[in-house]
Amino acid sequence: MLTFLGFAMIATFLVLIMLKKMSPIAALVLIPALFCVFAGKGAHLGDYVIDGVGKLAPTAAMLMFAIVYFGVMIDVGLFDPIVRGILRFCKADPMRVVVGTAVLAAIVSLDGDGSTTFMITVSAMYPLYKRLGLSLVVMTGVAATANGVMNTLPWGGPTARAATALKLDAADIFVPMIPALAVGLLFVFVLAYVLGVKERRRVGTLVLPGQVERETVEDELVPAAPGASGASASAEGAVGSAASAAGPAPDSAAVPASAPAPGSVPHASGDTPTPEEGFQGLDPHRPTLRPRLYWFNAGLTVALLTAMIMELLPIPVLFLLGAALALTVNFPHMPDQKARIAAHADNVLNVAGMVFAAAVFTGVLTGTGMVKHMADWLVGAIPEGMGPHMALVTGLLSLPLTYFMSNDGFYFGVLPVLAEAGAAHGVSPLEIARASLVGQALHMSSPLVPAVYVLVGMAKVEFGDHTRFTVKWAALTSLVVLAAGMLFGII
Repeated sequence: MLTFLGFAMIATFLVLIMLKKMSPIAALVLIPALFCVFAGKGAHLGDYVIDGVGKLAPTAAMLMFAIVYFGVMIDVGLFDPIVRGILRFCKADPMRVVVGTAVLAAIVSLDGDGSTTFMITVSAMYPLYKRLGLSLVVMTGVAATANGVMNTLPWGGPTARAATALKLDAADIFVPMIPALAVGLLFVFVLAYVLGVKERRRVGTLVLPGQVERETVEDELVPAAPGASGASASAEGAVGSAASAAGPAPDSAAVPASAPAPGSVPHASGDTPTPEEGFQGLDPHRPTLRPRLYWFNAGLTVALLTAMIMELLPIPVLFLLGAALALTVNFPHMPDQKARIAAHADNVLNVAGMVFAAAVFTGVLTGTGMVKHMADWLVGAIPEGMGPHMALVTGLLSLPLTYFMSNDGFYFGVLPVLAEAGAAHGVSPLEIARASLVGQALHMSSPLVPAVYVLVGMAKVEFGDHTRFTVKWAALTSLVVLAAGMLFGII
């Protein structure tokens, strides 16, 4: 009974948010509460929720102060050189923009924190997507999938959990998996190229005059259509100065060379840029820039990420200290500090609200025993003849289980059972552990991952739209990693 209710609860949640019948926060709270009553454990709902909130409170605190910290770093211009480099590479070409998104997300993912990756990636690429009229779900999908592959780094979480659960060395799990993960990341880049070409066909290509002679983002943007004329805006102006303009003149904005093609990826709502929305993340003249403090901010960020990787202090404490120090040094006057906090309050409230709402969902799943019954049912459904192929089975199961469960639940609750079943048929625990990592590309778009709410919130994309677009590509990426692992004899 609990097995059926668990699957039904998850399916109901996904259907309602994908059809936009409920907001994610409402669905995360009301649906598990209702199914808790159906399970006959409504009297314990309060205990389940408090337990779930207690477990996710550190995550919520980490995200809150991480948003403030990296928001301040974006305000003061720490990431502007990265943004300019990406813009130089993109050259207003939709294909390059999407590939640049994947590359940027993969590079920033080296710090092992999904929230950081999404904040930096969206802040850098969002203005360009808006200005060129590209689909924002393409940006969130590519960023989430690239981060999911990179999330397997030993300091990213899953590898350490698998090593702890099976009492193995993390390096023995991760290092042999590098070729398979590299293939997965290459597939993400190819996917980004294909989606970028599709976006190019849909919105047309913008060209930079004198592109051969001048390779800087200050080149003028003009339509690619033959005979196009009129004043043109610079790339910096297109994504930065529009915020301060009273409104673009009809001939001052870059115009797509072709109309949207039928059957193309739909825009997320509100893809047309307006002066009110602005592009402050890239405005080279914003008053919050602190060029004289650039190396202090860079050093502080490197120190913060190093301390996080070395686990010198809990991550929430590190970001709390980092945010306080960044605000104090960059904005010593109290009104300026309050203004910076207020500027990022929307993202903070949105993400923290999602996390605490997700605590209801996870609290009910765990407290009622639904998660355990679902896992036991799936493990028990494995045919006896599949015993010698438990590594493959583990890899396949990692896709749905890490999507519908937290990493803790899967790696500490399910993985030991799968490893024990594999050992009975002579399958090495190392193979089981490596196979358990392949589902991470899909896991990063799970509604139970707090970082995904940072991604969709900052990109102003509906969670249902992101899920509907991303899941198929993320699942395919995971299967590519699994196939590569088997081809190379790693799994």
